[in-house]
Amino acid sequence: MRNLDRSAVLRGTALKEQLPISIVQMDVDSDASVDAATSAIRRDAGGIDVLVNNAGILRVGSIERLALDDFKATMETNYFGALRAIRAWLPHLRDQRSGCIINVSSVAGRIACSPLAPYSASKFALEALSEALAQELRPFNIRVAIVQPGIIDTAMAHQVRDVAAETTYSQVRRFGRSSKAARRSCGIRSARTRKDFSAGARR
Repeated sequence: MRNLDRSAVLRGTALKEQLPISIVQMDVDSDASVDAATSAIRRDAGGIDVLVNNAGILRVGSIERLALDDFKATMETNYFGALRAIRAWLPHLRDQRSGCIINVSSVAGRIACSPLAPYSASKFALEALSEALAQELRPFNIRVAIVQPGIIDTAMAHQVRDVAAETTYSQVRRFGRSSKAARRSCGIRSARTRKDFSAGARR
């Protein structure tokens, strides 16, 4: 976990159900953190059989109005974070001539849509990396898999829904369309305010 202060629920569940779970701190955005976590796991467990790259963040908005740092941050975690973990464990997996690397992508890694440009770009990149990696590692009996979940009912998904409505409406209004025309362009028959628009999108 990146923040061990948030591990209480997981620790409690592991203790209650007697699950052999060890929690190690790791921030995939940091070379030093990934190296330290990898060393700790090797010391305590000897190695791994499966690596699952699941860390991810989301930045939502129009390409024009999002800061460049939002694009960089998304790539840093969703793409370079997975790459760091992969490179940290490849020597071990190659030496043992077995293992599996599972990269959690998204349907957004196959079909890009607004307002998820930074997220989709990072997932497209992760899928390209995965396909090339699978070819490289086949001679060493290491499998590479991509998982492409759809939309999951989480706070992140709710953020996408609300910002998508706001982004589309505000962009159309910003470039000179009337409120009525903006609603028509966005597929909304009637809405008096942007709040109403968002509510319509949720329905």
